[in-house]
Amino acid sequence: MLTTTTTGRPRRALAVAALLVAVAAACLVSLLLGSNRLGLGTVLTALVDRSQDVGDVVWGSRVPRTVLGLLVGACMGVAGAVMQGQTRNPLADPGIFGVTAGAGLAVVIGLYVFDASSVLATLVLALVGAAVASVVVFSVAALGRGLSSPVPLAIAGTAVSALLIAATSYLVLADETTLAGYRIWVVGSLSGRSLTGITPALVFAVLGLLCAVANMRSLDTLALGTELATGLGESLLRARLVGLAAITLLTASAVALTGPIGFVGLTAPHLARALVGGGHRWLLPASGLVGAVVLLVCDVVGRLIAGTAEVEVGVVLTVLGGVAFVLIVRRGRMARL
Repeated sequence: MLTTTTTGRPRRALAVAALLVAVAAACLVSLLLGSNRLGLGTVLTALVDRSQDVGDVVWGSRVPRTVLGLLVGACMGVAGAVMQGQTRNPLADPGIFGVTAGAGLAVVIGLYVFDASSVLATLVLALVGAAVASVVVFSVAALGRGLSSPVPLAIAGTAVSALLIAATSYLVLADETTLAGYRIWVVGSLSGRSLTGITPALVFAVLGLLCAVANMRSLDTLALGTELATGLGESLLRARLVGLAAITLLTASAVALTGPIGFVGLTAPHLARALVGGGHRWLLPASGLVGAVVLLVCDVVGRLIAGTAEVEVGVVLTVLGGVAFVLIVRRGRMARL
């Protein structure tokens, strides 16, 4: 066992190093490519001297998109890995706990009641909505078979999500102003976003990452089964709460900045697991790196495929993520956690 772990460590370290190179390459591509074609020299000059930024393209658009793509992709990738580890469900993503739906409903209520559309207000509303939805799902699941099985969590999350989405639909259809604001936010896009208000989102994201790190050992133990995990002294209540906190903080931070971004949390952990295995000490950082690469690459694809117009990254991810979802279902060896 020791030999296997020792020989596998260099391979995993090499995979993580390769992912870091891929992240750097994705950032460079994100800065260089877009509907406005700029050369490498022009981009580098603009990065050093903002007065040389042609039409404020680099600092006004591409730098914010790249930074947000890194942050949101990493958050969703790690949140997806924690979610799949908590539920032992290879098809789980952060939306299954009602986190995304709760954040969306809170944002809509803010638009409908307070006309709150600033980044900071959206962040606070998304965090509160995600937290409330998570607590409700956790409480409903605990009333059934308790915490010994991940199935009640998944079922409760699906039911609560459906209810929250129905309430959101009612509010946006009842008011045109709310619908207009929600329509812009719900697409899930890096376009037109700025770095204003990113500091509080970054704080929440860091807290979420710390919770995910604190949950790593519990996730490895839960992978053995809840009965064996309990026999090894694992506190299921603590493991579920810490994991829930990580998912909530990471997803709320991402959703507040760019709107709901689907499929990153589903696909990134599977790609990372193929590279570094199932141990969460390596899986969590690898999932974050894969999520950042996937989101940045899909954003660049959306900029290029429509010429001067752009396809939002949420749309590109939905198309590619649907294909990935089918492949994950069909490949039995990827379905085992």
